[in-house]
Amino acid sequence: MANELERAMDLRKAGDHKEYNELYRKLVQEFPDNASINYQYAWSFDLLGEESKAVPFYENAIKLGLSSNELEGALLGLGSRYRTLGEYENSKRVFQMAIESFPNNRAIQTFYSMTLYNLNEHSEAMELLLKCLIDTTTDEKILSYKKAIDFYSNKLDELWK
Repeated sequence: MANELERAMDLRKAGDHKEYNELYRKLVQEFPDNASINYQYAWSFDLLGEESKAVPFYENAIKLGLSSNELEGALLGLGSRYRTLGEYENSKRVFQMAIESFPNNRAIQTFYSMTLYNLNEHSEAMELLLKCLIDTTTDEKILSYKKAIDFYSNKLDELWK
């Protein structure tokens, strides 16, 4: 199996996503209870733009138990897939679980803000994005306004007359 996994990673790096997907199809049939293989198979569908096919394999991988690093990616992948499929409440639930488990992952928070936008929770989405921006940017101009951006991030609907 180690040779097949190495070959699969080489295929993904080379951009041969169809072959990568096919190899993981065979692996998931042979090892259906392997969480990591289910996760990689889900990811292979993402690379092919076949979001709906990825969902059950993300769900299975998470249920079977992944390493912390893989779980972080799987939760982001599943939450994002739900969002792109219009399953916004499922997306929100997964992203909330992901943020609870990985509170410092700004990518998860950024994708979660997209879900909040889709749920018309615009204020929360903007607040989260603004906080991600000021916490991660190296742009001197933005950093010079960090205190103001942070202050206003949760007051976007307030008027100052």
